[in-house]
Amino acid sequence: MIKKILATSAVLMALPVASQAQTLQYPGFYVGAIGGVNWMLSNSFNATFSSPTGFVSGTGNANWNTGWAAGGMVGYDFIGPRVELEGMYRDNTGTITNTGFAGSLGTDMNQVSVMANVLYDFNAGGVIVPYIGAGAGVAFINGSINGGGSAASTQFAYQAMIGVGYNIDPMFRINLEGRYYGTTTPNFNNTTFVGGTPVTVNANPTNNNFSLLASIQVRFGAPAAAPPPPPAPAAAPSFMVFFDWDRSNLSQQALNTIRQAADQFKATGKARITATGHADRSGPENYNMALSLRRANAVKDALVRDGVPATAITVIGKGETQPLVPTADGVREPQNRRVEIVLQ
Repeated sequence: MIKKILATSAVLMALPVASQAQTLQYPGFYVGAIGGVNWMLSNSFNATFSSPTGFVSGTGNANWNTGWAAGGMVGYDFIGPRVELEGMYRDNTGTITNTGFAGSLGTDMNQVSVMANVLYDFNAGGVIVPYIGAGAGVAFINGSINGGGSAASTQFAYQAMIGVGYNIDPMFRINLEGRYYGTTTPNFNNTTFVGGTPVTVNANPTNNNFSLLASIQVRFGAPAAAPPPPPAPAAAPSFMVFFDWDRSNLSQQALNTIRQAADQFKATGKARITATGHADRSGPENYNMALSLRRANAVKDALVRDGVPATAITVIGKGETQPLVPTADGVREPQNRRVEIVLQ
């Protein structure tokens, strides 16, 4: 049981390392665009409607239609924590009524917010990245009434968000996010015309919003792709000639192989040839060294007969020191009785 616990712990400790090795996120700056739908909560508030013919004070009601939101951000990703500076524009239309005033007034509220956000990515570096965040800043709110003027109000703004990101690759990410956004209570004083009569409306509706937003981000922290490794050098053409035991004469098969090597030499033009002779371990070491040289010289002579200049051929004897098949001393191994022809 203890061994299982230790093994599981080791795997869990290795997961962050494995995740980092395959990460789709790197520390660095990013920019993005964001947009979606915005629902402004309907609410009741104190409101006064005044005109040359009278004054009405009572409870106002604002009912808002589904609106929209759009903006952008610039941020820095610490891989897990992120910080952003975000600008957003929201716009909702609706109606305002007053308990003591017949009818309703059409209205529009648009607001520009500048927010500093702090977010945290779970599973940072993975493909799917859930996250949470919060922000605070300032909102510039403009409320207008149809047929009349508009009034502006600057308020403290705050928000909270929860979402999920999808890392397309180390450079691009898309997000789907739900967000609450609100401000301190603004106060508006607007004048409009109802039936040709000027009506001044003073209202302080609360400002609470829920949004469903999608965004795309472009990141600049990914390292440049490593250049591909240089191609491996082409192996030098080589040929192998084998011999009978204690012999240096060439078989017909050996002569055919040597002819192929000569033809390859002629095709390359400026190549050189190395003929390296070998022996098995069935005889004395000094004798095998001499035998390997006789075999290499036999191959050289055949190459010369096939048109290779003798000056282009280097002869080497290795004796029994470099067996193709390792064996004990005294073993007759056919593959070790050979000459290797290498074009360089």
